Amino acid sequence: MRLTRVFVDAPLADGALLSLPPGPAQHLARVLRLAAGDALVLFNGRGGEHTARIEAVRRDTVTVRIGALDALERESPLMTILLQGIARGDKMDHIVQKATELGVSRVIPVLTARGSVRLDAASARRKQDHWQAVAIAACEQSGRNRVPEVVQPATLAVALTGMAAALRLVMAPDDDAASLPVLLASAAGARAARSIALLVGPEGGLDAAEVSAAQLAGFRPCRLGPRVLRTETTALAALAALQFAAGDLADPVQ
Repeated sequence: MRLTRVFVDAPLADGALLSLPPGPAQHLARVLRLAAGDALVLFNGRGGEHTARIEAVRRDTVTVRIGALDALERESPLMTILLQGIARGDKMDHIVQKATELGVSRVIPVLTARGSVRLDAASARRKQDHWQAVAIAACEQSGRNRVPEVVQPATLAVALTGMAAALRLVMAPDDDAASLPVLLASAAGARAARSIALLVGPEGGLDAAEVSAAQLAGFRPCRLGPRVLRTETTALAALAALQFAAGDLADPVQ
């Protein structure tokens, strides 16, 4: 039986007693109805995971005994950075969740000219915290022991600054954009690159000036087949293709 996994943003030491934070504690006690003696897995995003056992449940307080560290990792050998034009409603939640499951290393929410989402400083911080929580929950579900960073929303100009990924792709449906397999082959093999940045526009796409700015920053226009994909499909299809070509979807043993 697969054990419940809980993220704890704290040091974890073999044999120590730990009171879980209120959110996870309430979920374990009220939703899952776990009790003293039940086993679970704890991880703190710094690598590996600990077995643990519930010592006591009192109302919404759950105390666990931490077990030994298992250095197990489920990270892809390919580092992927997703620069995602902020999508409306729960589409952005969906993108962050599924990108985390697909092994993304970092997510940069990008404010773009055609995007309909506008954020002030306070709203940007709240959104960042929310999307980081979505990524954490996706790690709990998918088995990842390292949590991808979701940075604070930024303008495209800021997001492009200092981008050092070996291969940089801006997703564009234009007929003159190169296909993903061609770009991977021309990059001396995606496996050699080991780090890839993907720039995906919002629902309305990137405008010409933004595509030009991305190209000046070393991003190469790329298309995924003959059809125009929605923003929430584009990022996930591209990440899945990259993980198959150069990550761990095709070859579980690297």
